[in-house]
Amino acid sequence: MTGPGRPSSRDRIMAAAVELANEVGPGHVSLDAVAQRAGISKGGLLYNFPSKAKLLEAIVAYHLDKFEEHLLDKTKDKGDKANSVISACVDIYEVDCKKDMPPASGILAALVENPNLLLPARGFSRRLIDRIRSNSSNEASALVVYMALEGLRCLPLLDMDVLSGEERRLLIEELRRMADVT
Repeated sequence: MTGPGRPSSRDRIMAAAVELANEVGPGHVSLDAVAQRAGISKGGLLYNFPSKAKLLEAIVAYHLDKFEEHLLDKTKDKGDKANSVISACVDIYEVDCKKDMPPASGILAALVENPNLLLPARGFSRRLIDRIRSNSSNEASALVVYMALEGLRCLPLLDMDVLSGEERRLLIEELRRMADVT
C-alpha cells in the first residue's frame, strides 16, 4: 500500500490480473489487458512484472496465499482438534463450489507455456499433506479425503466435471463424514 487505503500499482496490477484470470483463464491473460484494467501503462506493469511468466507466477502465489489464509481461518475455528486440517479442506472446497466460478481450464495453457508454475503449487501441496497427516487420527483416511478433493478440483480443469449438484452435495457430505472420523 502506498498510503492509507490507496493500493500500490503492484496491488492494482495483481487485482486486475486475478480478475482477468478468473474471467478468461490464466493462459489468456495479456499484459496489455492487465495494464488497461489496472489503469497503468504497460511500462508500469513491466516495471513490477518484467514478463508474463512473472505475472503468472504472482497469480499462482496469490491463489496459494489465499488458500493458506482460508485454511488458517478454518482451522482456527476448529481449534487444535485432531482432523481439523482435513476438515477445513472440505469446508474450503464446499465454499469454493458455492462460488460457482468458471472452470480455470486456461491454467493448462499457462502450464504448457511455463511448466515451472507448478513448482510452488507442488511445494505447497507437499506441506499441506504433511500438515494433514500430522493432524489426523487416521492418516490413510485423511489422505483419501485430500486426494478426492484434489480430483474434484481437477475435473473442471479438464472439462470433465459431470457431477450434478445433488451428486456433489452427497460427495461433500461423505467426505466431511470421513474427515470428521478419520
